[in-house]
Amino acid sequence: MKKLFIGYFCCLLYFTTVAQTQTTPQLQETARSFIKQGDYANAVLVLNRAKQQDPNNIQVTKDLAMSYYYQNDNSKALETVNTVIDNDGIDDQTFQIAGMIYRRADMQKDAEKMYRKALKKFPESGPLYNELGELLWEQKNYDAIKQWEKGIESDPSYSKNYYNAAKYYYLTPDKVWSLLYGEIFINMEPLSNKTPEMKQVLLNGYKKLFADADVEKSITDKTPFVKAYAKEINEQSGIATAGINTETLTMIRTRFILNWFGNADQKFKYRLFAYQQQLLREGLFDAYNQWIFGSAQNLTAYQNWVNTNSKTYEEFLHFQKGRIFKIPAGEYYK
Repeated sequence: MKKLFIGYFCCLLYFTTVAQTQTTPQLQETARSFIKQGDYANAVLVLNRAKQQDPNNIQVTKDLAMSYYYQNDNSKALETVNTVIDNDGIDDQTFQIAGMIYRRADMQKDAEKMYRKALKKFPESGPLYNELGELLWEQKNYDAIKQWEKGIESDPSYSKNYYNAAKYYYLTPDKVWSLLYGEIFINMEPLSNKTPEMKQVLLNGYKKLFADADVEKSITDKTPFVKAYAKEINEQSGIATAGINTETLTMIRTRFILNWFGNADQKFKYRLFAYQQQLLREGLFDAYNQWIFGSAQNLTAYQNWVNTNSKTYEEFLHFQKGRIFKIPAGEYYK
């Protein structure tokens, strides 16, 4: 017991000394180090010292609210974030943290009101559109897709809106946007735990696309971009008579890209298709399609392909790791 008391006293003395000698930014950096380690109790301890030094520091308050949230102390998190939520100086990330806290507290109406207020201040914040969309989806309000689409249009390199929009469209009669958004997502987050799920959506989505003999006629979205896509993809529908699998999809998608860059690309620039063309030129398009569809179709067969084509596969992985996939502004056609 005596040793335990001495240990506690030394720990308390250490943090007291640190708080007295460090500036607020230094304390904040120490706290963030604890957050990265998952030590939220020590993060809270240090941030409270920082807040005592600088009570009006919004960034300290934001980090403290987040630490309470991760510590599962939602009442303290709510109390803390509410002290700054009406401050004109807060950033969009503070609104995100507030939204997480409100949603855990089952304050759905407050969360929605807060998100809409935040989006007036930050109309190009992809994360805020995404989280408002998720909140509406939880309420079975299908206007959620409007938020995800707005997020894609306003902040095209933020990935989560593509993920949610792809899943939404997959559950509707839509046959195009689930495929495009899903493939964009897996290229933005190739190592995400959501990527295997999205690869399965893509494989099943192509089966859905080619279920009708006349693909062009079956697509209900008549926007100019989709009409151009439907025309080019329909020309490859004969290949689908052999069934939709990794090999036939590689053929279909190869011919599609060759045709697209001979015709429709003169009018519509689209980063996803440009990336596919680049992979074709590098001789890596087969490996790319195996990575998407082979792993979703049959994991054992995919692993056999990887073992047999190890050099090509390694080249593809090296190529993929050497690039950050982003969508430029202005390539929004929905």
